[in-house]
Order: sequence, then structure tokens, then C-alpha cells
Amino acid sequence: MIELPLIFVGGLLGSAHCVGMCGGFALLIGAPTRRLSANLARQVIYSLGRIFTYGCFGAAVGFGGLRLSDDLGGFVNVQAVVAIVAGVLLIAQGLVSAGVVGRASRALRLALAPAGVPVAASPAGGDVGLGCLMGGIVGTFLRDRRLSSVFLAGVLTGLMPCGLVYAYVALAAGTGDPLLGLTTMAAFGLGTVPLMMLTGGGLTLLSLAGRRRLLYLAAWCVVLTGLVSTARGVGFLELPGQQTAATCPMCD
Repeated sequence: MIELPLIFVGGLLGSAHCVGMCGGFALLIGAPTRRLSANLARQVIYSLGRIFTYGCFGAAVGFGGLRLSDDLGGFVNVQAVVAIVAGVLLIAQGLVSAGVVGRASRALRLALAPAGVPVAASPAGGDVGLGCLMGGIVGTFLRDRRLSSVFLAGVLTGLMPCGLVYAYVALAAGTGDPLLGLTTMAAFGLGTVPLMMLTGGGLTLLSLAGRRRLLYLAAWCVVLTGLVSTARGVGFLELPGQQTAATCPMCD
């Protein structure tokens, strides 16, 4: 699956967004410890919890794509269709994260607005603040010295709404394979680990401007992955009266 390197890089660059959303959790992980080695061990367990959740998402949606392919395979190449849909969603999410859609929308509203009428800025994009609601629960687990509690905190963190995560979940659905779906989400999760561990270990804290730059690069990685997914889906799309030699646009 040629997208895996792009997915990992997207996770690596997009982890700047994770620092902004969950960096407080990463810092809290080391609170019960005094040694850096113990802190980093807890960071690893926490990240494994997040990756576990992402992997479950990937396997579930990959299985859903497989079932659709089995049920409707006689009528249409479901995996090709899902790959196209996932690609479009990835492109849309990437353009929104990069700010392209917001700027284009404001330019259009400015062009259409009557003269002299001010145009309000579009609301800033972002994830639902469910982290504030779950923060108390996750924080309780993170303060516990037991590694099982830290793992559970990572699992719960992976459930928080995140547009970047959902974009890759859509790509995982296009694989039509539970294992490939799991691999897709695991690659994304692994990409988010280094910066989160560095933040939690206190070795570096990225500035807001730095996070914005990395998130911008991550957004275009998402767009590029979406373009690849869409192109592969179109290439394997089976039209009425046509036959294709292969049926899985995401398996190579």
C-alpha cells in the first residue's frame, strides 16, 4: 500500500495539532514520576493506548468496506467507490485544515456582498471541545501510577473527535480489509508518537507558530493522500459493460 509512508508523515506533521489538543495530557503523564526513564515509559504506554483505539477504528471500517464489497460486489466495485469517496473526504479535510476553503469562502462572500455591508469572518475551524468534557476522567487515569490506567487514558484520548483522525479513518474504510485498515490507522498513530513523547518528556515544546506551520504541511499531506486514493479508485472503477483485471485499488 503505497500511501503508508504518506500516512506516517501526515501523522508526524499532524502531531503538532495533537500537541495543541492533547499536549496537556502528555505533560500530565509524567506528574507521578521523578525519573525521565519512568516518564518516557508512561508516554509509550499512553501512545500505545491511542494507537490501539486508532487500530480498532481502522479494522472496524476496513471490515465494513469488506462486507459492502461482498454484498454489492456483483453490481459495483465497492472498494473503488469507497476509495474515491475517501479520497474526496481527505482532500476536503486537507483543504479545510490548510485554510484554503476558508479563504475561498470568504472571498466569495466578499464578492457577493452588497457594497458597504461588512462580511463577518467564518468561524475558525477546529475539533469539538470534547477534550474539556473528558479531561477530568482522562486526568484521573493519568495521575494513577499504574501503567494500566495510563493505557486506558490513551484509549480514551483516541476516542476524542479529531478531523485529522477521521480523514484517515475514511482512507482505512477504502481498503476493504480489516488488516489493511488497522495498518493504515497504526501508521498514522505511530507518526504522532515522537512529538507527543518529546512534549511529555519536557524535552521540547513547540510554539504556536511552529504548530501552525507543521499542521499546514500535514494538511497538504492529507490532500496528496486523498489525490492518490481518488486516482487509484478511478483507475479501478468498474463501469457498466467493462471488466477490470483487478478489484482492489488499495491492496498494492
